[in-house]
Formats: sequence, structure tokens, C-alpha cells
Amino acid sequence: MLDNSRPTPRRRSWPGWRAPEYAVPLHSKGSSWVNQIETWFGIITRQSIRRGTFSSVKVLIAQIRDYIAHWNATATPFVWTATAEEILAKVRLVQTNIKKLVDNNAK
Repeated sequence: MLDNSRPTPRRRSWPGWRAPEYAVPLHSKGSSWVNQIETWFGIITRQSIRRGTFSSVKVLIAQIRDYIAHWNATATPFVWTATAEEILAKVRLVQTNIKKLVDNNAK
């Protein structure tokens, strides 16, 4: 997976770049599905893999599959805990702070 929207010369020199049997997808760095994948790998790493001792790749794969099966069996919908106004207030605060930084750096 390449999560940049513009192929660089270095990326174009990658051996698989023009391989006819598959396409290299390019996505922007802010793609929500990339963020979801990174979040999922973070969760599975923290809750199942990190600090584990695995005697083989087969054991590691079995651990990951068991974790996914448990995750899916006990899945619950995500529930927002912040109101829209709380989120927007934080956005406004960040915007204000960024403006202050930009203004200070312009001096």
C-alpha cells in the first residue's frame, strides 16, 4: 500500500511499479480507510501481539485469527461521547492556536 497521491522517481523505480499482474493504488495521506487500517493494526498490536512470545509464524497467525474471531463475536457499535458543539469548540481552539503560531512566526 502506498499512501501518497504523487508517485516519486524513487517509487517509480520500485521493481513492481509497472508489473502487469497488479495495480499500485495511490491514496492521499488523509484517506479515512488508511487511518482505519492503521487504527486496527494499533489495536491488534496493543491488545494481542505486543509482549507475546510466539514459537512460530503459525502460532502468531493463530493468535491473530483467534483475536479477530473474538473481536467480531463481541463487536459493539462505536458511540460518540462528545457532542458536536464540544468537537467544534476544540476545532476553533486549534484554529486559534495555529493562527497565533503563524502570526508569531511571521514577525
